[in-house]
Amino acid sequence: MPRRLAGALVLLLLTSGCAVAQRANGTTPRPALPTTVVPTAVAPPQAEGLDGTAGAPGPQVCTAISRTLAARLNHPVAAKPNAWNDGGLPAMDLCTLLVDGRAVTIGVSALPSRPDSLVRLMKGAGGVDSLPELGPEALIGESRLVFHADGHAVRVTPAGGIDLGTPDGINRATAVAIAEAARDAVPRSLRPARQVDETCQLSNSAAERFVRAQVQLRRDYRVKGALTCIWGTRDATVSIVEAFGQKTIPETQQIPPPQFAPLGDPGYYLPETPELVFRQGRRVVRVTALTDPPQPVSLDTLTTLVDPMLPLFLR
Repeated sequence: MPRRLAGALVLLLLTSGCAVAQRANGTTPRPALPTTVVPTAVAPPQAEGLDGTAGAPGPQVCTAISRTLAARLNHPVAAKPNAWNDGGLPAMDLCTLLVDGRAVTIGVSALPSRPDSLVRLMKGAGGVDSLPELGPEALIGESRLVFHADGHAVRVTPAGGIDLGTPDGINRATAVAIAEAARDAVPRSLRPARQVDETCQLSNSAAERFVRAQVQLRRDYRVKGALTCIWGTRDATVSIVEAFGQKTIPETQQIPPPQFAPLGDPGYYLPETPELVFRQGRRVVRVTALTDPPQPVSLDTLTTLVDPMLPLFLR
């Protein structure tokens, strides 16, 4: 019995010493990887070529302000004739203004603003300052400025930034002048909340199940024959965007590469966006679903959203 006790004591000391040595060396177990990815995107990726040369006709800020802005700035100002929507949160109706040949995108939230809309729209803008010329909540950064107009959020995004000295950028004074003209034009340029294409109705029930409510926003239209369908509330949006003749899928260039999806030839699933993108013949189709606050969206959920329309895309 004494020998057994002594042996047990030695074994206990040895194992205790190992544990102490591990702590002294600072070794700790590697933390478990998260099982889900929470998306952080404010807006889904856009199909190539959406710059106002093609899109949806109808009222828009850019065409409303081009003449008066040209006189104010004493520079040539033109507006591209069509608008489109980014399906983000907030979902923005977008148009393109050319100021002395420099592209400036103006976005107006399709639904009334939320208290945090301006902050969300400035994510990724770097250093942000207040912009008292356009109201107490207005903000400006190197890449864009945002403000409220008639209860809607407005974003002005020059292609080359603001005060960066780039060939396609503009200075702060020009950016503020564009924003002030846009603010005055927003009340007469707002578009109806519902713009519906019959083909998009195929996925309407699935979209409403995702947003868990009757959709408040519809933005359905065709860009050079390719279909765009957007369903939205103030807390969630679903978008299905078709593009013809797109030679590459830019998402495949990211590192690490996206996961393969069992749809299309090929197809990919990007949980952090969250996005399902697949190619079928001349078509590239993107399916996205965003929520505020952001929540994980599974591949099965995205597939369910597009499933009623697959016969169209896969023919």
